[in-house]
Formats: sequence, structure tokens, C-alpha cells
Amino acid sequence: MARIVLKFGGTSVADIDRIKNVARHVKREVDAGHDVAVVVSAMSGKTNELVGWCRAASPIHDAREYDAVVASGEQVTAGLLAITLQAMGVNARSWQGWQIAIKTDGAHGAARIQEIDAAEIVRRFADNQVAVIAGFQGIAPDNRIATLGRGGSDTSAVAVAAAIKADRCDIYTDVDGVYTTDPRIEPKARRMNRISFEEMLEMASLGAKVLQVRSVELAMVHKVRMFVRSSFEDPDAPGMGDFDNPPGTLICDEDEIVEQQVVTGIAYARDEAQISLRRVEDQPGVAAAIFGPLAEAGVNVDMIVQNISESGATTDMTFTVPAGDLQKATAVLETAKSAMRYEAIQSEQGLTKVSVIGVGMRSHTGVAATAFKALASRGINIRAITTSEIKISILIDGEYTELAVRALHSVYGLDKP
Repeated sequence: MARIVLKFGGTSVADIDRIKNVARHVKREVDAGHDVAVVVSAMSGKTNELVGWCRAASPIHDAREYDAVVASGEQVTAGLLAITLQAMGVNARSWQGWQIAIKTDGAHGAARIQEIDAAEIVRRFADNQVAVIAGFQGIAPDNRIATLGRGGSDTSAVAVAAAIKADRCDIYTDVDGVYTTDPRIEPKARRMNRISFEEMLEMASLGAKVLQVRSVELAMVHKVRMFVRSSFEDPDAPGMGDFDNPPGTLICDEDEIVEQQVVTGIAYARDEAQISLRRVEDQPGVAAAIFGPLAEAGVNVDMIVQNISESGATTDMTFTVPAGDLQKATAVLETAKSAMRYEAIQSEQGLTKVSVIGVGMRSHTGVAATAFKALASRGINIRAITTSEIKISILIDGEYTELAVRALHSVYGLDKP
């Protein structure tokens, strides 16, 4: 039979009753004869509680000890699920990240997985043993626990799936799949049966919260087929055990999608801030002098627009950063003003980036013009635009977010069955 990785998020394991429900999902796959590895998050709210304790102990704390504390949430869940499965007659054993071992780099708190030795887990599949793995964690070169950053259990699951050469990686969450846009804004949003890795990567990086960006990157590189599914469905409901077409959204290679729409989905990210540097000297090296220090400070710069003056002597440089990084970015820019050679700095908060995404855009013209007309017809002003092969991102005033999302969702026919 098949080899499957199942991942369950915090809301799916929020209490013992939820964990028992998760165990039923796992048992269903075991009873079907599959080899199963399970990756779990901490119980809902526990990671925030642990982070709060670290900050209360000391606002400035050792990142290695922080990791030792916050990784414990997933360890508790893994142990509880293993106990529950054993009580149901399923041969299960819990694993912490270091026991496998999931080897990471040394960036405590935001580590990246470098290698997984899954030989022992695969060996135990022969004994029909389920591996219940604590997500979000591994072991760093200093031989200490390292955590992978928020949403890291998704990445753990995909990495484990790649390591054991799984046929599929099911990401169970509190939604039943990936939608064409946020259903809370547009009730006509539809759940997609399939979406390509590239499209999902854009959706995740541009505001969709279903999956961590890094997990989609890993899945694309290692060709790990992912299913986004709801853990709140009855584990024994019709179709839940269907291996080829279970309810949810398959994230896969573009080649697996027969009928590809021009536009697949609309994503949005609130709380964007815009920074404008006025009358910057138009000389070689100025852009590097501006964006180099911002990168070193860990500020994520997005939509960059440069205007050339008539004289060619100066330029205006405008770009966006997350609103939470505005104060840090402004401080960096003001400190290095002489090296950056600009006259004035202006900033504005409360903006939103709305994005149109679809691999079909590669071979179709007029997609951008359609978006611009739709926004113009509703009186929405465009502040900045960036494009790639499969996406168009538009910066607008935050107050128009919902109107813009609905307008774009409708104009590309995404609200039609």
C-alpha cells in the first residue's frame, strides 16, 4: 500500500477530545494498510503561552533556551497522540525532532532543515508502527534543539515526507482546502480541487495563511504531493478514505492539472507600509546603499518603484515593507542618510497589497488591464504595481481591501461554479 504523512495543526489537537478525533483519522489510514507518519503542532494557544513565559523571565533571552522551552509544546502533543493511538489498539511511538534526527542549521528560532535520517522510522514501518513526530523542531549543529519558526510544523511534515519518500502529505487544518480567495470576504469563493506548487507558493507568500511558505517551497523542490484537508470532518465520512481523490485541495505539479484557468486566485496582505525617498542622487551604487542595510537589518522589502527626473540628476525611490517593520526601516534609513544620498523620507501606513495569481497568465494577454479596469470602475486608486510571470500585485489604500478583492474575484469569473 501507500506511505503517507499526516500533519495536524494546533486547532486540530486543541484538547484531548480533538486528539482522539485526530487518532481516528490516523487509524483509518492504518486500517487501510498504509505506512503512516504523523507530524503534530502544539495544542492551540500553547506556543503563545510558552513564548510569553520566556519574555516574562527575561525580555532579552538566549535563543537556545527559548527553543528548549517553545519546542516542548509539540512534544506534549506527540506523546498524547501516541498514548491515544495505543489505547485504540494502534502500534504507535512518539518521536522528538532530535531523536530522528532532523538536522537543521544553527539559526535558533528560525532554523532551516538540512537533512533527515528517516531510516529507523522506515524500518519500523515493517512492524506496522506509526511514527508520531513533534513538528516545528530539529537539532542544530551545537547539538541543541532548534525550532523552525511560526508554521514550522508544515515544513517538518513536508521534509519528513520527502525523507521517507511518501506518496502523499496530508495537511489537516481548520479549513477544508484552498479557496480562490478568502471566504470571509467573498462568500462566493470556491474550494479548488487542485492548484500548482507555483500558484500555492505565490498565494502563501502574498497573504494566504493556509500553508507556511517554506513548506510549499520544499514540496515543489522534492515533488511532494500535498493535500490540504479539514480535521473537523468526520473521519469515517464517505470519501474520507479515498486515496486518489479525498475531500480537500491537492497541491501538485502543473503537469497534473488538465484544465488550467488563466487566474487561479486572489490573495491579499493587509498592514503594508510605503516608504518614499525623495530626490535621491541618481548614481551607480545608490540602490545597493539603500537596500543593503535594510536587508542586513532583516527588513523584507517588496514593491520597488523608481522614478527618473527630467534632469537625470535625482530620482524618487518608493518601496513597501510590512507595517511592523516600518519603525526599524525608518531608523536604518535615517542613520545611513549620508551614504544613501537622499533629501527627504516620507512614509505611510494602512495600505494593502492585493494580488492576482495564475499560471495561465503566462500565455494570456490582457490580465493586468482587466484588473486595472475593474479597480478603476470602483474608484480604487492604484499606488504601486509589481508583476511576475504568474502574478500581479497592486498596492491600494487599506479601506478598499474587501471591495478590491470582491471586484477582482468577480471580473475573472472565479465566483462561477
